[in-house]
Amino acid sequence: MAVVDVTEPEFAGIIENNELVILDFWAEWCGPCKAYGPVFKRVSEDHPEVVFAKIDTDQEQALSQSFGIRSIPTTIAFKQGIGVFMMPGALPEKDLRELVAKLNEMDMDEVRAQIAADEKAGEAGEDSQ
Repeated sequence: MAVVDVTEPEFAGIIENNELVILDFWAEWCGPCKAYGPVFKRVSEDHPEVVFAKIDTDQEQALSQSFGIRSIPTTIAFKQGIGVFMMPGALPEKDLRELVAKLNEMDMDEVRAQIAADEKAGEAGEDSQ
């Protein structure tokens, strides 16, 4: 699948309606972003089952702020609507390919169980205060 540009109105639908989405928060003026763009595109071409989406931080400031983006590029991944990865900085191509492989292998039942356990532990901690 080709890399798609995503704006705030489309964002929720992209996350909700796709198994795996990898986001690249970037800006036109950002040198490392320009270097990362071709890497992101090359990896996307080998994984048509994954949505690779770019979000322009200058154009989509509210969306960028909602994720607390402080440096760009920043790569974020969602699997089955759950945020499972976030890292600032340009990933080397080898690392981005490894990330896609690991995300494809990720057991989301385990992730959901861990989230539930963390929430339960957080509630128990609140009750004891």
